Amino acid sequence: MQLSDLPFIDLYVRLDQIDQALYRSKERGKSTANQFVPHEFQPAIDRFMIAVNQTLHDRNDGSIDFEGVRCRLSRQEMSDGTMWVCARRINTVIPDLDKLGIVSHISDHMKDLGKRDGLILVSGATGQGKTTTAVALLAHFLRSYGGTAVTIEDPVEYMLKGRHGDSGHCFQVEVRSDEDWAVCLKRSLRWAPRYIYVGEIRTPKAAEQLLRAATTGHLVITTVHAGSPEEALMGIIFLAEQAMGPGVQNMLASGLTGLVYQTMRETGPWVKYLFTEPDQPGDAVRSLIRENKIGMLSTYIDRTASRLAGATGAPAFGGTPTFMTPQNVKK
Repeated sequence: MQLSDLPFIDLYVRLDQIDQALYRSKERGKSTANQFVPHEFQPAIDRFMIAVNQTLHDRNDGSIDFEGVRCRLSRQEMSDGTMWVCARRINTVIPDLDKLGIVSHISDHMKDLGKRDGLILVSGATGQGKTTTAVALLAHFLRSYGGTAVTIEDPVEYMLKGRHGDSGHCFQVEVRSDEDWAVCLKRSLRWAPRYIYVGEIRTPKAAEQLLRAATTGHLVITTVHAGSPEEALMGIIFLAEQAMGPGVQNMLASGLTGLVYQTMRETGPWVKYLFTEPDQPGDAVRSLIRENKIGMLSTYIDRTASRLAGATGAPAFGGTPTFMTPQNVKK
C-alpha cells in the first residue's frame, strides 16, 4: 500500500520509534474523528517516518513530497518525551475559484478585485479553507489579468510557480524562520510584482512591510487566523503597531481593498465579504477603520451582502448546493 491510498487530511506519526499512527479522514462525515491507520499501511508509515526525519533535520516545520503525496509537516516533542509529527495533506491541484462553492454574486465581485491595488485579507479559523480561497484568487488574477506574482510561504503549499494564462507568471519563496518574513517581503518589492501572496502574517515587521506594499501600487493577498472579520482587522493593527507605532489605522484604511471571512458548513462555504470603494478615501469602511470603530463594521457587512445579492434571490453569505470538499480545505 502507498501512502497516497490512505484517505487522510491529517496524519499523526511517531518519529522516535515505530508506533501505530492515527489519521483524520477526508471522507465526508469522518473528518472530525481520529482513526488508527490500518495495519496494511504500516510499511508505508515506516518509510514516511524515515523520510520525515531526513527532511526536517533540525527544523520543526516544513513540507515533503512522498510517494505521490505532498504534506505540510509540524514536529513536536510531547510531555512524555516522545516525538510526533502532524502531516497535513496538501491538494496539489491549483483550486478553481468557480468550483469552491462560493455564491456567485460574491465570487464574481472577488474576481474584479484583481484589477485594483491594495490589500485582500482572507480570514477564518483553522481548517476553514483560507489558503484554498486565497490561492484560487491569485491563480484567477494571474490567468485573467497577467503580471508577475511573488508568494512568500512557510512552507510552500500549492505549486503555483511558472506560467499562468498568456501573460501571468508566479515565483514562490519559502521562508525558513520568523525573522525572514519581513526580509522576504521587502526583497520581493524589488521584483516589481503586480501581486504578492503572503501565506500568513506572523511578525510585526512583516505586518508593517505588508501594509507598505499594499499602499505602494501592489495587490497583496494574505490569510489571517481570526474568529470574525473585525478580529482579522484588529489582528493586523495589533501586529503592525508593534513595529510602526500609532497611525496604523490610517495606513490600513488607505490600503484595504477587500476582506473575506469564511467558515465551512454542511451546505457549503459561508462567506462574509467586505470591500472598499475604489478611489473613495472617505468611504464608510475606511472611515470606521480610521476612527477605530471596527466593531461597527458588522452592520456594514450585512448591508454589503444584501447589496451584492440584489435581485438574484441567492443567500447573502453562502450555502450553495456545491461546496468546498475536505480535499480542498487547507488552513
